[in-house]
Amino acid sequence: MSEAVNSGTDRRLLWLLSSSAVSNLGDGIGKVAFPLLAATLTRDPVLIAGLSATQFLPWLLFALVAGALVDRIDRRKAMIYANLARALIVGAMAVLVSTGGVTIAVVYVAALLIGTAETLADSAANVLIPAVVDHDRLESANSKLQACEIVGQTFLGGPIGSATFALFAVFPFLLNSAGFALAAGLLIALAGSYRGKTNAEPTRLRADLAEGIGWLVRHRLMLRLVVIAGLVSLTSELAQAQLVLYALEDAKLSEATFGFFALIGGVGGLAGAAVAPKLIKRTSRGSVLSSGIVCCGLGIGGMGLITQPVVSATLFGLFAAAIVAVNVVLGTVRHSVVPSEFLGRVLGVWRTVVWGAVPVGALLGGLLTRALGTSSATFLVSGVLLIGIGGFSATALRTFSLDVRPVTACAQP
Repeated sequence: MSEAVNSGTDRRLLWLLSSSAVSNLGDGIGKVAFPLLAATLTRDPVLIAGLSATQFLPWLLFALVAGALVDRIDRRKAMIYANLARALIVGAMAVLVSTGGVTIAVVYVAALLIGTAETLADSAANVLIPAVVDHDRLESANSKLQACEIVGQTFLGGPIGSATFALFAVFPFLLNSAGFALAAGLLIALAGSYRGKTNAEPTRLRADLAEGIGWLVRHRLMLRLVVIAGLVSLTSELAQAQLVLYALEDAKLSEATFGFFALIGGVGGLAGAAVAPKLIKRTSRGSVLSSGIVCCGLGIGGMGLITQPVVSATLFGLFAAAIVAVNVVLGTVRHSVVPSEFLGRVLGVWRTVVWGAVPVGALLGGLLTRALGTSSATFLVSGVLLIGIGGFSATALRTFSLDVRPVTACAQP
């Protein structure tokens, strides 16, 4: 019986990861193609950073609502509809690029619409993890989900996006659209119902949101983790939003090779996903979290001091490995601590703070680069701040254990 259960679990996880891998490949292609397209329209660092801010702005505006929705509706269907919407939006963008009708304003609007659909798709995918795997496999499943994101967005998507953009500007947008459509199709094979809210009594969306926020505010450990994750997100985005300018201007890479700079980051990220569960078993989740944040700072800060392409790409790989290890810890603790009926709403609050910090960090990074005169200086500032946040994390969590067992659905903080 247990073998049959594990077989069914493996199949469901496989379909979820396959869809995630394909959609992340589309994301990776788009996240390189969009800034490269913007760089052909303007070299203003604030406008370039503004694109990154626009892509993540929906997380600040809609993550709470998206989290409440995925606690009410079938999470698989939510992913399907959101991916189909993204396929249509990017397909329309491809038409505009091919006809010469694209402007920086059009790029901004497309990024905003894609980001809005992404809030629902990614929230549903994350909440589905504990529904398709056993509790003792959460760390492994979170690492695999992180690996899918890394392989799709940086290891494959980045190089494909930059190479195809250099050949024919519309090509990466066509691939991006096809990736989202295929991701929606793969989810059809994920059998079962994945509706979050099972009680018969309907409730108002506002009441659901208040209930989820109240749970998080009362849970001291989760509240501190949200603050730490938000600080890491804001501070690292100071530099990451300037990566295209750092690569093209400071590291002197061409548009065609920009994606291969991110490729090294993909290798580092995969290493982080593979090593994180082993490090956690040998030490603790808390140690991996705090030391991982410090390593993020060392990688980003080192890039600010050394712009030689091979060395700086290696340092970016260190940053990627560390940030993935941090995310594995945060995702596993969240899945272990938060009851299933609150998971979507707590994730909504989490991503409102963490991903909502991205546009703020991106704009601050653009202003910082303009003030300091070079993106390398922004990388150095970001690195120093991240090291400080690593120390703050160790202090803020010293009385808590992150190595907790999963709670039951009715558990309260």
